[in-house]
Amino acid sequence: MSIRFLSLADQEIDDAVLWYEELAEGLSRDFLDDLDRTVRLVVTYPDLITQTKAGNRQFRFARYPYSLVYAIDRQTIVVLAVARQRHQPRYWVERI
Repeated sequence: MSIRFLSLADQEIDDAVLWYEELAEGLSRDFLDDLDRTVRLVVTYPDLITQTKAGNRQFRFARYPYSLVYAIDRQTIVVLAVARQRHQPRYWVERI
């Protein structure tokens, strides 16, 4: 199964990387490692998380307060957001 990130989700990754790198050197690499592990799990087990009524799924990162919000469109996982868990819940809904 392939994966595609919406441009807004890519921007959220970039913003998080900048934020964590400002906090401490190397922290952004740890964030990207956590993102990579999460993406690999979602690609391997896309149906692991139950689909909501809106048709999306949220998979929480292991170490960082983020979730990978995605939907499945045929054979493609579409990442709608890389959402901070405490940041305006469901702000990304209009991206569906």
